[in-house]
Amino acid sequence: MKIAVDGPAGAGKSSIAKLVAKKMNYVYVDTGAMFRAMAYFFFQNGVDVENEALVNENCDKIDIRLQYEDGEQKILLNGEDVSSVIRQEQIGKNASVVARYGAIRTKLLELQRKIASEKDVIMDGRDIGTVVLPDAETKIYLTASSRVRAERRYKELRDRGEDCDLDAIEQDIIARDEQDMNREIAPLRQAEDAVLVDSSDLTIPQVVDAIIEIAKKKESENHN
Repeated sequence: MKIAVDGPAGAGKSSIAKLVAKKMNYVYVDTGAMFRAMAYFFFQNGVDVENEALVNENCDKIDIRLQYEDGEQKILLNGEDVSSVIRQEQIGKNASVVARYGAIRTKLLELQRKIASEKDVIMDGRDIGTVVLPDAETKIYLTASSRVRAERRYKELRDRGEDCDLDAIEQDIIARDEQDMNREIAPLRQAEDAVLVDSSDLTIPQVVDAIIEIAKKKESENHN
């Protein structure tokens, strides 16, 4: 079984998908972390992510693998666990840039589909239901207003002790939405058969329950 969760930056896809995976005993696949790992490699090696030719040239030097320990996903970049360092704000911005490139998407698509063919998965990203797993039994489009998403991000950064500005975060989120929705390859959009879940006024447990209910309903429809 496959559950695809798409949606804009800061909608809470990863946190929600992790909790759904635990409750349903699925494997959680964080595709955003894969793009971040690629972006982190370029950042570490001084490759300008705006230069597509240079990015393509360096693609073959990257090996990305996922490992699961106690149900937690670890992301390995050329054998090194980069799960926490890729969470930096700048890496997130760079990931959004490299995600526009065909060579990057092709490289990761293969890995994502392979994982989904071997296990029950819940996978989140920008184009899971539309491109990566178009045959997913359950598709969710998870969103929230840009202000709510900025407030969540602001709280997250403040809790980590980082100094930040709420309005600047919201502007950044709006810019990333714009970039993700208007890129030429696999733009962010709601799949025709996806269920829209707006989490602006919902708690995390409410969103988790809503997704599990949708997935169980789809599962029983498929069995009948």
